[in-house]
Amino acid sequence: MSRKKTTEHSPSQAVTKASQETDLDLVISRRAFLKDTAIFGTSAFVIATKSFGQTDLDSGRSDLPFIPVATNTEDTVTLPEGYSYGVLTRWGDPIYPNAPEFDSESLGSAFSQKLSVGDNNDGMDTFSVNDRVILVFNNEFTNREIIFANRTTRLPETDDDVNKGKFAHGLTIVEIRETNDGWEIVKDSEFNRRITPDTEFSVVGPANGSDLIKTNQDPLGQEILGTFNNCGNGKTPWGTYLACEENINGYFSSSLGEKFNQNVYEKRYGIANKGEDWGYKWAQTDPRFDVSNEPNEPNRHGWIVEIDPTGKKKPKKLTALGRFKHENAELVIAPSGHVVVYMGDDERGEFLYKFVSKNKYEAGGTNTDLLHEGELYAAKFHDDGSGEWISLKNANFSRDEMVVYARIAASKIGATTMDRPEWVAVNPNKPEAYVSLTNNKYRGEKISQPLNMANPRKKNRYGHILRWTPENKDHAARTFSWDIFVLAGNPSKFTDLNGGSWNMNTDNMFNGPDGLKFDSKGNLWIQTDGDYSNENDFSGMGNNQMLMGDPRTAKIYRFMVGPKECEITGLTWSPDKKTMFVGIQHPGQKGGSNWPDGGSNIPRSAIIAIKRNDGSAIG
Repeated sequence: MSRKKTTEHSPSQAVTKASQETDLDLVISRRAFLKDTAIFGTSAFVIATKSFGQTDLDSGRSDLPFIPVATNTEDTVTLPEGYSYGVLTRWGDPIYPNAPEFDSESLGSAFSQKLSVGDNNDGMDTFSVNDRVILVFNNEFTNREIIFANRTTRLPETDDDVNKGKFAHGLTIVEIRETNDGWEIVKDSEFNRRITPDTEFSVVGPANGSDLIKTNQDPLGQEILGTFNNCGNGKTPWGTYLACEENINGYFSSSLGEKFNQNVYEKRYGIANKGEDWGYKWAQTDPRFDVSNEPNEPNRHGWIVEIDPTGKKKPKKLTALGRFKHENAELVIAPSGHVVVYMGDDERGEFLYKFVSKNKYEAGGTNTDLLHEGELYAAKFHDDGSGEWISLKNANFSRDEMVVYARIAASKIGATTMDRPEWVAVNPNKPEAYVSLTNNKYRGEKISQPLNMANPRKKNRYGHILRWTPENKDHAARTFSWDIFVLAGNPSKFTDLNGGSWNMNTDNMFNGPDGLKFDSKGNLWIQTDGDYSNENDFSGMGNNQMLMGDPRTAKIYRFMVGPKECEITGLTWSPDKKTMFVGIQHPGQKGGSNWPDGGSNIPRSAIIAIKRNDGSAIG
C-alpha cells in the first residue's frame, strides 16, 4: 500500500503536492486540452471537469432516477427505494430438463456440472432471436474452497473433482423468459448449452497454422480445445458474443515441479511459476496442461473468442486481437466503417490495446471475418494530455510472434505501462472512451512502472478511471487526448491524492473500479472489485458496489451495494430495457457469506434481475 501523505489544497490553489507525489519535473505551462479541464502545478496533473480539491457535489442531478444508497457491509443486495431484484440463476442450477438439481451436500459432480450453470459468472450480454431472449455469460473461475467445500483439503482430491472444477469454467448459454414470478431459464430450449475447456474452436487470424501453437493433439495448429478464465466480454453488430480469456496461466503446471525453468515468454505470461498451477490440478486428468508435455499449449489460450449464441456456427479464437490477459472487448464502428476493438490487459504494468480491422463493416452484410485481419496497437500516454496508438508491427516480430507474444511486442514499442487496465467502455453519445485502472501496488516502485500523469499515484491502492477522445472524433485515429474521469480514494482519511479527485466524497467513495458499461441513455455504470475490509485505509467503503457516473458532469452516484466478499461484475439489459441483469461473483470468498440462499447454505455466484417497481425502463 502507498505511504500515507497529507496536504491541504483548495480549488483556487495549484496542487503542488501532485508533482511531489509523481516526482516529475515538468514544464509549468501546458495547454488545457479538453473544455473545463483543470491542470495542476508543475506536474500538469489532469483531472476531469473541475479542480482536484472541489467538494461542492450536490445531492443528485435533477433527472437522477434513484436516490443514492449508502455503503454497508450487509450480506445482501442493497438497492435504492423503488427498485427490487430477484435471482435469475446461480452456480450449479441445471440448464436442461433432465439435469440434476444442485446438491448442497456433494456440491455436484463432473457429470452434473456439464449440465449446469458454471461458476463465478462475469461478463454477459443478451441477444434477441425471433422474440426469444438468449443470455450468454462467462464463467471465469472457481472458488476452490467453495466448490470443493465437501473435501477436507478444500481442493480437488479425485479425478472427478478435477473435472468438476474444469467444467465449471467456460460459458453458459441459456434462453430466459419473464414470468409472473420473475425471470427464469427455459430448460427445454434448443439454445441452452455449455462452452467448456474441452469445446473445439477454430483458429482464425495470424496464428492459424503457426508453429507457436502446434501441439501433439493439433499438429496443424488450426483447432484448439477449450476456453477458460473468461473475464469481460464484448458484443458485435453482426450478433455474436466475444468472451475474453484472462488469467490462463493459473491452469498450467509442470511434471518437473520446481526443476521446471520458465523461458522468457513463459515468465512474461506467468506460466507454471515454480512448475505449479493455482490448485486446479488440470494436468492430473489432461496432459495438455503439463507444459513439460505440451510447451505450446499455453500459447493456445489468452485470446478473445467469438461465439454464435444460436450455436449454428463453430466458435473461433480471434488471434488478430492479440494474446494477453484480456479483460473485455469494446467494439465500435469508426466513421470510415472500420471496426475498432479496445482491450485492456489486466495485470499491473501491462497495456491498453486497440485493434482496427483491415476491411470495413457493411450494414446488412455478413461481416463475419472482420475480426480476422487488421492492425494491433498499444497506447502511449504523454504527460501533456495527448496520446498515440503505436502499431505492434514496429516491434519487428513475425506476424504470428507479434500476436502470440503481444505483451513483449508492446514493451518493445514503448507503450505506457498502466495500473491494471480492465474494462473499456465507449460513450454512445459522444466520441470518447473510458478505461478502469483497478490498482497497482508496484506503481512508482518498479523501474518498469514509473509514475506518470496517466498513472499518477504511488502504489495506487484505490484505482482510477481514465478517458480519451480520439482525434477528429474517429476511433480509428492514431492520436487522442486524455484526462482522468475520477481518481478513486478515501476523502474521509486523506486530503492528498489518496483522498481522490474532486468528484469523490464520503457519500460515493469506492475503490477498485473494474466493470464499465454504458446504458442506452449514456449513463456510465461502474462496478467495483476492490478491498471490502471496511477497515483502515478502506474504512467507510463497505462491500463492493455499482455506481452510475454522469459523463457530462463527472459526478458519480452509488446505485447498489453487493453482499459480503463479492465482486460486482457483468451487466446487460433485457431487450425492452425494463430489467437490468447484474453479476454477483464469489460472495463469501473468505467464508463470510451465505448469499443468495441464506441460512447455512453455501454461497453461490449468481446473476440477479433488477427492476423498477413502477415497471419503467432502467437503462
